[in-house]
Amino acid sequence: MASSTRLPKAARRAQLIESAAAAFLARGFDGTSMDDVAQEAGVSRLIVYRNFESKEELYRTVLVSVLIEVGVQFAGIDIEDVREQGAPKVMLPVARAHPDAFRLLWRHAWHEPPFEDLALEFRGYVTGYARAILETYIRDDAEVLQWAAHTAGAHLVDGLCNWLDDGDPARDDDVAELMTRGLRAMAEAWMRSPLIDPSA
Repeated sequence: MASSTRLPKAARRAQLIESAAAAFLARGFDGTSMDDVAQEAGVSRLIVYRNFESKEELYRTVLVSVLIEVGVQFAGIDIEDVREQGAPKVMLPVARAHPDAFRLLWRHAWHEPPFEDLALEFRGYVTGYARAILETYIRDDAEVLQWAAHTAGAHLVDGLCNWLDDGDPARDDDVAELMTRGLRAMAEAWMRSPLIDPSA
């Protein structure tokens, strides 16, 4: 049923993006129609098409919107502050604000060839930030550092997605702290390993 509420254009577009994220996450790209998005948003199909010309444009917009928000969140914080606070504490607010789009970007987009570029961009961004943080722990072994950056970055975002699946938002701060401690312990264990530091 179409909504009788008239929203400003920007607010309507934001509503459609969030509704589309939920629909795409539940049904996949191929299994979701613009009618499904309209139903999720409580609007007519015509309103969806007034804002987005195609399902492809809408799916890409969902992914780009959360990718931009993650970038903005990290751009406003110095790498040393991220290292001190912990990346989970910086990223979780964005993930919580857009839980469906965040999981869609990390878990599903790389399975969809037309949108794989955005998934790879996000994974590269996460790996690059993890590498910058881990350089403090792992020195003089570029191969292991790159592996550790991929591993720690994936652990971080997988953990956030799992918490979005199962967790109470009221406990976000506690879980972000728990994840931060776990990531630091993992990095410190790698740093002390004789496989990385022969003098350890």
